[in-house]
Amino acid sequence: MRRRAANATGEPPVRMYHVSKSYMAGQYALHDVSLEVRRGEFVFLTGASGAGKTTLLELIFAAEEPSEGQILVLGRNVARLGASAIPALRRHVGVVFQDFKLLEDRTVEENVRLALDVIGTPRRDARSRVFGLLKSVGLQHRRFHHPRSLSGGEQQRVALARALVNEPEILLADEPTGNLDPDLTIEIMDLIVKASTRGTTVMVATHDHSLIERYGKRVLRLDGGRIVEDVPAMGAALGGGP
Repeated sequence: MRRRAANATGEPPVRMYHVSKSYMAGQYALHDVSLEVRRGEFVFLTGASGAGKTTLLELIFAAEEPSEGQILVLGRNVARLGASAIPALRRHVGVVFQDFKLLEDRTVEENVRLALDVIGTPRRDARSRVFGLLKSVGLQHRRFHHPRSLSGGEQQRVALARALVNEPEILLADEPTGNLDPDLTIEIMDLIVKASTRGTTVMVATHDHSLIERYGKRVLRLDGGRIVEDVPAMGAALGGGP
């Protein structure tokens, strides 16, 4: 079902070359970052608050433009994309934001179904897929409710279902389990890891070192806007899910 970007090649889905982001002269949110993330690779981003994790994800999603350097996402130079081309690229990128960004005037089902509506998925097929995803995050019984009636943890799960519904080529998640209890955290992370086993490239920003240890994936540690450590995947730890 996954829809490939029209210009996709066999190259890594995410490449960054000497990328910096500065909001004030001489003050960098991200500084001289170079990296490649392969198709189907799962990467944790970690570091203290303000280290640059969110900025890095926003640059990949084209929510921000780099001050210096180049970013290639699915073979496209993000900085050179026109405003009209960015939405087309984003259809291949699922995002889970810290503040959820759910539409308050839409039901849970409508929020999750939105990406499928945009690409013209038949309504019956879309509703079936949405129901299955909501069931996987334990919210099928809330599908006709509005976001304001949900807890923070429930909204987080809706946001994840919305990010996964179109089977994106890239999934970016900023603290996706920050509002969840420990048991649900593992269930949700297992879903995200499973997406990478199906070929989705996944990048997850987290402060939770227990998750990093549990799953044994590649870890990029940021400090002061720089990547100061790049630890390769070690394989899932005992009991670490898919």
